[in-house]
Amino acid sequence: MSVEVTPSVGLNEEIVELIYIFSLLTSVGFMVCVALERYLVVAWPLWYRFRRTIKIPVVVCVVVWVFTLVFLLTFYFCFDGTVTLTIFAVYLLLPFPLLIFFMVGTLKALSASTVRSDEKRRIVGVLVLVLLIYTLLFMPSVIWYLSEEARNNFTFESLSGIFLMFSPLADLFLYVFMRKGIIDKLLASVCCCRMDSNDISRSPGNDDNIHTVSSV
Repeated sequence: MSVEVTPSVGLNEEIVELIYIFSLLTSVGFMVCVALERYLVVAWPLWYRFRRTIKIPVVVCVVVWVFTLVFLLTFYFCFDGTVTLTIFAVYLLLPFPLLIFFMVGTLKALSASTVRSDEKRRIVGVLVLVLLIYTLLFMPSVIWYLSEEARNNFTFESLSGIFLMFSPLADLFLYVFMRKGIIDKLLASVCCCRMDSNDISRSPGNDDNIHTVSSV
């Protein structure tokens, strides 16, 4: 699949394309890591609590980057044509059953979990958002890779490429949604606005009228 990016001065077009594909594949890997982390919080809380250290996230990030880089360089230069498209399609398709498994397992574990209700909603919301982002942005490209009819459809090719370009924006939105403090501040500001509007609607004149009617 040909990826159109902004041409840059002094860089080979093929290198820019490799960097872009590498970022997309890495994004898929981290989406799986996010879903796995939410699943472990609910399904294996004790294991997650005692095993959660700063070293583990760093190691996971390095493994995802290195594995993606090795995979990309190996199959990008060793294979060509339809074989490369099929391999990339399989790579993008593998996270789909994992994301579904993590969501189903988390929903089952939440029924017997002691996690607070607001935290439960946040966990489920993150998993739903990850699965939705993956389905909307990456699945069209998987179909394009695997279907020869889709590759011959210029409209479908353009739409699948546009969806992939929205991946960085979706990652940013997912990060903001996962930040507990940011979401809580937004909810608090909304609640404050509602309280202020209620206070304004209850003016002193209305209170005097209520007291007058009550005395009569």
